[in-house]
Amino acid sequence: MPPITISFPYLAFVALSLVICATNASGYDPLLIEKTPDPEVLDLVVQGKAGIRNIPLLIYLPRATRMNPLVLFSHGLGGSRMGNAYLVRHWAARGYVVVFVQHPGSDDEIWKHKPVNERLSALKAAAGPMNFLLRINDVSRVLTRLDLWQTTEGHALNNRLDLSRVGMSGHSFGALTTQAVSGQATARGQPRFVDDRIKAAVALSPGSPQRGKPEEVFGQVKVPWLLMTGTRDIAAIGAADLESRLAVFPALPPGGKYELVLRDAEHSAFTDRILPASATPRNPNHHRVILALSTAFWDSWLNNDPAAKQWLDGNGPDSVIQADDRWQRK
Repeated sequence: MPPITISFPYLAFVALSLVICATNASGYDPLLIEKTPDPEVLDLVVQGKAGIRNIPLLIYLPRATRMNPLVLFSHGLGGSRMGNAYLVRHWAARGYVVVFVQHPGSDDEIWKHKPVNERLSALKAAAGPMNFLLRINDVSRVLTRLDLWQTTEGHALNNRLDLSRVGMSGHSFGALTTQAVSGQATARGQPRFVDDRIKAAVALSPGSPQRGKPEEVFGQVKVPWLLMTGTRDIAAIGAADLESRLAVFPALPPGGKYELVLRDAEHSAFTDRILPASATPRNPNHHRVILALSTAFWDSWLNNDPAAKQWLDGNGPDSVIQADDRWQRK
């Protein structure tokens, strides 16, 4: 079923976050939003040469004119660069340049112009290995073009991006894309798709590959990873069941590895939309937890903030997660 976009009550969320602060002795609060101007939004395209596809980007640029760390986001199957607005608003307000990458061939163009009874089959057809490889190449091309733009005098991104501090994130098909470019190996134990420019990764609804043992596939991941899933995180398309998602964390080597499992969170809990087939009402605390932990993670590993690291590795997460959620690190 194609996604249905709904509005997210962000102002109410921020007000709640300011009242229910997740702090420690240092006063660090990953949910705190300073009163700053809204980020500048740039709708750009990485143009390909003849025969190479164009890659649309939606870039959220903080107003502060300095070199900011960069976070890329890869959407799920059938999504677009317009999704996950709740993440954009928060990360950009915290000082990150957020770049939403739209992947032709597995974006919303594959279903939105088709009759309703043909949409599911179109989505299934787009979930194959060819689009997976194209997505991986998209990430590399986008990073290379961003590096060019930030060194081009007169460009809106000139001297605005710190490409020594790059984070990668994504949901579902985007999480698999994130895993591939940030440390996951092939079934033969070869990390052939890894982009060394990526220094940390957040995978929402991660998954294990159908071939290869998890310890061989994930055992060489060198950069920090934060995994987030839910006890009802099952997608209508693809082979990633809950067992596949939960197999990732145990196979990762120690050092900067984290996992959040949200009680009763469905696959759509990590997006800003609710699917008609949702079995349970959305828990309003889930987005709050996702934002708090992901922000503390970026602050720790991209900004090298000791207060954020203390919060993340200490008791900070206990102040936002609920009793039936699971949080672990190694």
